Amino acid sequence: MDAILGTLTEAELALVREADPKRLKKLDEDALIELHGRVRRARNKQVKNYRRRAADRVAETGGRGKAYARNARRRAKAEVFEELLSQVSARLATLAHEAAEVLRAEREAEAAAAAKPPRPARVKKLRPQRIDNRPDTPDRRKRHASTRAAGARRQARKDSR
Repeated sequence: MDAILGTLTEAELALVREADPKRLKKLDEDALIELHGRVRRARNKQVKNYRRRAADRVAETGGRGKAYARNARRRAKAEVFEELLSQVSARLATLAHEAAEVLRAEREAEAAAAAKPPRPARVKKLRPQRIDNRPDTPDRRKRHASTRAAGARRQARKDSR
């Protein structure tokens, strides 16, 4: 891993230093979200470069097996950023879980404080938007089904064009 760190640019090295576990513990959730985005973009860039170069080398070397060995450095850089992303994601998940627990405790405390003896609730009856007083007969149900089926056939003909 140290050999790969020596091939990183200064900006990439700064990102690796920022994602050090000791530094991650000092960051709050917002700072971690911002760092997570930057690490994810760097990881995506490295993976994209690795895949593109690997695809180009297949034609040069005459096969994927031969191209695999020649692309080791780019693959290793992608692995470094993949590992960084997993570390930052794990820390962010921990902080998010802790924040959720705090919010849940606050909500439960508020609910307990606001709990009053229940009063009988008055339920308002909802009226249908359209009142249909026509009787529900088998003939009416059949006509309704026939109309819907005709519409479905018409739509199927349009969709098949």
